[in-house]
Amino acid sequence: MALYLPTFTTVAAPILNHPIQPKPSVQLQFSKPISRKHFSVPHSATQPQKYVYPDPIPEFAIAETQKFRAELLKKLSKEKETFRDELDDVVGVCAEIFNEFLHKEYGGPGTLLVEPFTDMMVALKERKLSGAASAARASLLWAQKYVDQDWETWNSKHLS
Repeated sequence: MALYLPTFTTVAAPILNHPIQPKPSVQLQFSKPISRKHFSVPHSATQPQKYVYPDPIPEFAIAETQKFRAELLKKLSKEKETFRDELDDVVGVCAEIFNEFLHKEYGGPGTLLVEPFTDMMVALKERKLSGAASAARASLLWAQKYVDQDWETWNSKHLS
């Protein structure tokens, strides 16, 4: 097998050794000066509009807390070995925190936060009540499934 190396002829040599000459820069001339305001974007277009959530509705908070308390009691009563005789206390703590959240912060779909449920777990542990993690998790799962839907139903019946 032969190895071929490229060779340059005398015609190609001057091209390879040719120094590159800089080209003159191009300047554009305009008949009228261009104003910057033609290129600016209106201030309102740069600011994203913020969605303002409705204020909490106390009547909804009361009704939803009652529903939450009843459903959580029903759900957690299936775990008697976990909660023993503390079931009512556990449900009471969860319902109190949930009620406060609904009264102060919940303003409809998109405003359900995790914080009240972590607060439930912390409060239950501080009071040394059984099943803190299980109760907080059951509360969160219930809220994720029902609260936004119940809010929509409530508003369709009471605000229309």
